Amino acid sequence: MAHKIPLEMYAFLLHWFVSAAEKVKLRGEEGAPHPPPKGRRGRGGKAGGSRAAARTADTWSWVDQIPGTLELFSKAMKLKTHRIWMTSPERDAFITCITRPAYRISEGEQYMKDNAIKRNVYKVVCIAVKHHGHAVAAQISIMQSLQYYEHLSEPMAELLSCLAKDFDHAQLGDEVLREIAGMSFNAQDTKGPRAFSRFLVKYSEESPRSVLKQISLLLDHLDSESYPMRMALVEVIGSLIRELSSSEDMTNDSTQTHKQLSGLFDLLISRMLDLSSYVRSKVLATFSKLCDLRVPFPKQRLKITRHAVAMLEDKASTVRKSAVALLTKLVTTHPWGLMHGGPLNLEKWQGYYQEVATKLDKLEDAVGKAVERGEAGEETEQEEEDEDEKSGDEDASGEEDDEMQTDNAENTPGARTKGKRPREEDDDGMDVDGQRDEDLDSIMDEDEEQPRRKKRKGKKKARNSTVNLAAMTSEQEALAALESNEVLHLRLRKKYYSEALSFIKTIESSIDSVIQLLGSTNKAEVLEAMEFFRVTSQYEFQTAEVGIKRMLHLIWSKDNNQTSEDGKELKGVRSRLLECYRNLYLDALPDMEPKQQVNRIAKNMIELTYDSTLAELTSLEEMMKTMMEEELVHHDIINKLWQGSPKSLPACQRRGAIIILSMFALAKRSVVSERVDVLLRVGLGPLGKADLTLARYTCVALQRLNGSAKKVKGSLLNKTLRMEMDNSVFRKLQDAIEHPCRSKEWFGMAEQAINTIYALDYQESHPPRVYAEAAATNIDVPVGEERDPNATEEDAEPPASTAFASHAPVSHGVLSTQGGCQASGEKDVGDVFHLSQLLFVVGHVAIKHIVFLELVEREWKRQKDEKELAHKLAAGVNSPNKGPKEVEELDQVAGNVEDEIGERIAAVRETEVLYGPQSLLAIFGPLLVHVCGSPHKFKNQTLRATATLSFAKFLCISSRFCDEHHHLLFKILETSRDPSIRSNIVIALGDVAVSFSNIIDENSNELYKGLSDQDLVVKKNTLMVLTHLILNGMIKVKGQLGEMAKCLEDEEPRVSDLAKLFFTELSTKDNAIYNNLPDVISHLSSGEHAVDEEAFQSTMRYIFTFIEKEKQAENIVEKLCQRLRLSEGPRQWRDIAFCLALLPYKSERSVKKLIDGLPFYRDKLHDKIVFEYFGEILSKARSNKGANKPDSDLNEFQSILDEHRRQGEEDQAFEKRVEGKKAAAKKKATRRSARKKTQAQEPEEREGASTVATAAGESQSARPKRRAQTRDASDDDDDDDMYV
Repeated sequence: MAHKIPLEMYAFLLHWFVSAAEKVKLRGEEGAPHPPPKGRRGRGGKAGGSRAAARTADTWSWVDQIPGTLELFSKAMKLKTHRIWMTSPERDAFITCITRPAYRISEGEQYMKDNAIKRNVYKVVCIAVKHHGHAVAAQISIMQSLQYYEHLSEPMAELLSCLAKDFDHAQLGDEVLREIAGMSFNAQDTKGPRAFSRFLVKYSEESPRSVLKQISLLLDHLDSESYPMRMALVEVIGSLIRELSSSEDMTNDSTQTHKQLSGLFDLLISRMLDLSSYVRSKVLATFSKLCDLRVPFPKQRLKITRHAVAMLEDKASTVRKSAVALLTKLVTTHPWGLMHGGPLNLEKWQGYYQEVATKLDKLEDAVGKAVERGEAGEETEQEEEDEDEKSGDEDASGEEDDEMQTDNAENTPGARTKGKRPREEDDDGMDVDGQRDEDLDSIMDEDEEQPRRKKRKGKKKARNSTVNLAAMTSEQEALAALESNEVLHLRLRKKYYSEALSFIKTIESSIDSVIQLLGSTNKAEVLEAMEFFRVTSQYEFQTAEVGIKRMLHLIWSKDNNQTSEDGKELKGVRSRLLECYRNLYLDALPDMEPKQQVNRIAKNMIELTYDSTLAELTSLEEMMKTMMEEELVHHDIINKLWQGSPKSLPACQRRGAIIILSMFALAKRSVVSERVDVLLRVGLGPLGKADLTLARYTCVALQRLNGSAKKVKGSLLNKTLRMEMDNSVFRKLQDAIEHPCRSKEWFGMAEQAINTIYALDYQESHPPRVYAEAAATNIDVPVGEERDPNATEEDAEPPASTAFASHAPVSHGVLSTQGGCQASGEKDVGDVFHLSQLLFVVGHVAIKHIVFLELVEREWKRQKDEKELAHKLAAGVNSPNKGPKEVEELDQVAGNVEDEIGERIAAVRETEVLYGPQSLLAIFGPLLVHVCGSPHKFKNQTLRATATLSFAKFLCISSRFCDEHHHLLFKILETSRDPSIRSNIVIALGDVAVSFSNIIDENSNELYKGLSDQDLVVKKNTLMVLTHLILNGMIKVKGQLGEMAKCLEDEEPRVSDLAKLFFTELSTKDNAIYNNLPDVISHLSSGEHAVDEEAFQSTMRYIFTFIEKEKQAENIVEKLCQRLRLSEGPRQWRDIAFCLALLPYKSERSVKKLIDGLPFYRDKLHDKIVFEYFGEILSKARSNKGANKPDSDLNEFQSILDEHRRQGEEDQAFEKRVEGKKAAAKKKATRRSARKKTQAQEPEEREGASTVATAAGESQSARPKRRAQTRDASDDDDDDDMYV
């Protein structure tokens, strides 16, 4: 008791010291970047101003003194306080005086980042709780800290964990958890739930057993309105699963633990349906962490996989990303690699399963037959007696050897068979040996059921055969198999394979959904999808190659650094794609010789070209070019690809090798330039003539000799490489074109050959002469005869000085051919395929000639530019003081010269190419028009396709030719039954529009008709061409945007996606959608182009998302109200009212315009659906109205609407009554008129009746006389007289 007062004084001193130090620190922070220290014996004065403080500023700081101060607190609390202070209030006052500074220090966020300070704070509080009854006060302080200091969430969890582990006092943690479990959080509260959620997560990680005891109370927060608390509970459950799976209870096969785990897994799976995307994403992330546990959980793993696949369709991108990451983690951590390694190829695993199932069936059949033969000699009566005898004590007597092993197999932990349901229910929570899943049963073949029935029958009969010892002895081999546990082993393997097959099929079913995610706008989602395909490809999933190929198109994406939600910097999509492909195809494998590595990599690259589309090859080309630029391809691989030309190799490998080499040459020209002889010998030699696809890609590779430097817009530089015409390359190309061939692959080869000659020809002053030779060779073929490939080579030499020179033999050949046709009675006796080849060459030469003229123009401009530059330099040297005005005049002169060059080239293109007297192409223009315009004469499909394509190319040359004949092309588009011809015409019209936009703009309605074509390719190409033309301003939209809007609801996703892309890009143009919106509404709502109401609403709902400006919304309200006045029919009323309801009504002006337009639509409000849409508008207007503004205007407007609705309904009812009365009056009038007619007919009938009666009386009086006179007459006369 004597030490009581000094201890209280000492405690107060420490408390005061900490408070004073904190205050000095705070004042120092306000004035200087570094807090000034406090003198040791200061009394609260400003120590920063004293000289002593200045001298000790470098040696003393409060932060350094905090650990020592807290150590003093700990030493002070080692006293037996209950002996010094006999009453609780006095002792609590002393303990509070010591612990309060510790709590105050913990309130500093920077202090708690120091481990030494943090440990001492924990120590002070723990000692006070453990030895001095501070639990209640500590609980209050902890709860307050969680509520008011966000940074203390995790430190408070560590404090309670330290108290439980180091001081063996878990009661405080339990009390805190119970108090948190009793709290409630609303959805608007954000700060509190986040702090408590972090506390729960950290505490579950530090002390999961303590949380497990209170989990039943905490689970109430799974239904909390606050999603952070639900997220915390999800992570808590994950920590509990991790703790239970690693505990000793799992190794001891505790049924209770298994049930707990099963229940926790079910809770997590149920939260996948949470309303919040954050919670769903957290569940998937928690499952990803659980995949790393040493316990495989096969049953739960399969269930998780199925739910993860379903979550790929979630509307939130974060959830989809987490689902893909979970699937990737499930594949990399799968537990089925013990027997056959890691790969999960479906065919292999099906083979394993079938093999085991066959062995098991044979073994069970052998056992069943053995038992049947053993009891064949017993009588039926004996069987019945034995059954009766054994029915009472069957379980007590035990079973024989053949049954004993089966029972052991079924009762062994881990054996999961259908025959023992009770045992499976006991092991329901087990994860290695869990219950067979329903999907696993479906994998089993139906043939499995029959052996199982035989086995059951065998069991019953085996019990009867216990008396027959001879039968048992005779079947010793079959029973020995059972005794050796072979059946058990096979059953376990079968279950093992069936689970693996279920997992593989589930992953395979997700491939299509993940492929869709590759096109996502969310970068993190795309990266996860790429990683998924990389992993599944390494694990040999069959359908993963589809995703790997689809990934190629990501090479065109632009890389920019982004930061994910967790703060990590995301790698660019393009760089990640290159990394994936390098990892899959280029990285060397361990334990493999260098030569084998090169062979494997070369083979992988070649296989990338197999079954690839043009788009995939284009993307692959860009990727290979990038890899070559980054020097990721070793020179030995290129040499190996060049060795892929021997005749022994398959044709597909030779093609693949030349394709890859041509792609490499884009980045490095020497790849091809050093091996031109090999290209000519193989690609254009005998192998190339036999394989035209190889020849085509060889021509593409030869084009790489020209280089691939991208030309800068407006630049006149030309870095291309060209050759003389006497080079062997051109002779080989000419031979390839002239080689006799009947295959359609010739057209692709000829196209690339022509491209190659134009790319490599050195003489830019005139077109290459090879075309004239090839054309002449085709023309001079005598009718009905085979031609020699070299017959016309000497006759087809055009003059080298003329740009469009022709020669006499060619024209005479044409005339003689025409004359021969006329002389033979206009019979088509020529070779159709040869004519198709000729027209194809002519058409492609025409379109390449336009490109050639552009090159000539650029070359002339370059030469002029060089001369002007030299002149300027010379003038600058001679007269350095020339003024800027003179320099500007020189630039104007140079610009005028360039304009003259452009005009000259345009004049040549317009008048000389197709109409010049010496033009070779001028001969074929009328021929193409004749062939295309005479479908009844030229019916061959190939001929019509090539002629139409060439004719379309001719239209791109001259505006005169296009103006004269473009109607023929539109007529073919309208009447042709061949989808390929229509598709080619649509694409060609896009090229014609680039050259002569005014001609196509006048006939754009014909082009829009392709959007309603029955063929998908034609429709898609039409949409692509229109998208290109409209977005680039080549044609104007004249009310046809509604046809484009129809494609938004197309059944084919490629068409609808392309239409959505078009409207998205169109929305970036100035008011393009806004200006055409009324026309789109009218087009889709009324007339012959109208769509059904559901499609209209879906289309408008998408288009109205692009109306973002409030001013536009206001004007649309006014326009639609006026359109309501002129609308006819309830359908148009509903459509326009629906469009009005789609607008946001964020401003009062929009509502005012709607109210002002009331006279235009008040007579339509009686329609129920129209009135409902106006009700939605009022709801939007109220929700957007400010809290301080009254709703009187809206309420008045609503009352007006109700009044007009009621009045309209009354008018409608009145009109119906009027119509009813009109109908009744009309009916009554009809009846009256009918009655009048009947009344008018009655006098006439009466007069007629009296006349008839008089005549009848006279006839009756005359009849006796007549009878007397005609008594002797014949029967015929009597009959006639009676008839009259």
